[in-house]
Amino acid sequence: MQVFNRAPRTRTRKRDLLRQEAEIANRSPAGSRCHTFQQAAYAKGLHVDVVIANQGEVARLLDMSECMAAMRDVLAGLTRGECQLPLRQILWLPDRVGALGMMPSCWSKVDLIGLKAVSFFPGNEGTELDTHQGVVLLYDAKRGRLVAIIDGTAITAIRTAAVSGVATELLAREDAHTLALIGSGVQAHQHLKAMLIARPIQSVRVASKSMARAQAFVKKESTRHSLDFIAVATVREAVDGADIVCTVTSSSQPVLSGDWISPGTHINAVGSSVSVARELDAEAVRRSRLFVDRMESALNEAGDFLLAKEEGVVGDDHILGELGALIAGNVVGRRADDDITLFKSVGLAVEDLAAARVVYTKAKETGSCLQMPLGGKRDATD
Repeated sequence: MQVFNRAPRTRTRKRDLLRQEAEIANRSPAGSRCHTFQQAAYAKGLHVDVVIANQGEVARLLDMSECMAAMRDVLAGLTRGECQLPLRQILWLPDRVGALGMMPSCWSKVDLIGLKAVSFFPGNEGTELDTHQGVVLLYDAKRGRLVAIIDGTAITAIRTAAVSGVATELLAREDAHTLALIGSGVQAHQHLKAMLIARPIQSVRVASKSMARAQAFVKKESTRHSLDFIAVATVREAVDGADIVCTVTSSSQPVLSGDWISPGTHINAVGSSVSVARELDAEAVRRSRLFVDRMESALNEAGDFLLAKEEGVVGDDHILGELGALIAGNVVGRRADDDITLFKSVGLAVEDLAAARVVYTKAKETGSCLQMPLGGKRDATD
C-alpha cells in the first residue's frame, strides 16, 4: 500500500510559492520592496487574496442577460427589506467641473458589503475617457475582509442598462419593436444590448448632440446587429411613433418633450441622477405612469421628477411604485396599450453590489482574474 505524506507536500508548495515570489521580485527591481512585503505576508500567513478585475474582464464576465437576472433578484430583495443603502454622498469639485460619488450598500442574502466610489466628469464626453470612472469594493459581511476590487466604469455601464432592461420587460408593450436612443455614448451601446433582450427590436433610431455622433453609432452597431438603424437630426424625429425611448444623455436640461411622445410608448430616463438635472420636461412626466428603482432615492435625487414637482405639475403620489414591487406583483404597471410608462433610473449601490458579486463569483470559479495578496490578517505577535 502506498502511503502519502501530506505535510511535506504542503511545505513544498509553500517553498515553491515563496521561490516564485522571489523570482518575480528579482525580475522587477522597481517592485522588489512590494514583493518582499508579499513574501513576508505569505510566510506569516497574513495575506488575504483579493480578486482584481479590470474593465475588460468585467465586460467579459458580466453578460447582459445574466446581469438583468441579478438586477431582478436584488431589486425584489430591496423591496422586501433585505438591503441597506444610505443615499449617495456626492463631493462636487469647485465650479462643478466634476464630482466624486460614494455609494455603500449591504444585501443580507449574499453576506457581502459593497462600496462604489465613482467620479463623474461630464467634460469627458466625446474624449478617450468615460464620463464615469470608478471602482467597486466588495467586503465579506461576516468578518469585514476585502475580497474584491472591481472596475466600476464597466459595472456602472452594464448594470444601469440591465435595470432599464428589467423595467422594459415589466412595462413596455409585448409587441414593442421600434427603439429610440437619445444619446450615443457608452450607455447607448449598453442599452441597445439590454433592449434587444427585453423586446423583439427591429428598428433603431439614434439622435445625439450632432449628426456625426449619431452616424458613428449607427455605423458601429450596424456591423454587430442585423437591424434597421437610422441616424436622425432631432430628438422629435427619433421618438415619433417609437415603442421604447431611452434617454441616455449628460444633459441637465430637458431633451424630451411630453408633446412628442406617442401613446403606448415606454421610456427609460437614465441620464440624470441628481436633483437639479433632467432629460424630460414636466409634461413628459405628467403624461406617464411613473416607476422608480427606489422610492427614497427618487424623492431626493430624481431631477426629472423633482423639477416637475417643483413646477406644481405632479406630486409624490405620481410615483406609482418601485421596480421591485412590480416584480413581486404588488403594483400594476401597464394597464392598456396606449399607456405611456416611464422608468426613472437614478442608480443604486445595491445594483453595483449585485453586479460585482456576479463578476467576483465567476472570477473565483474560473481563476481568470488577478488575485493579489493584501493585508487583512493580524500578526498574533503584535
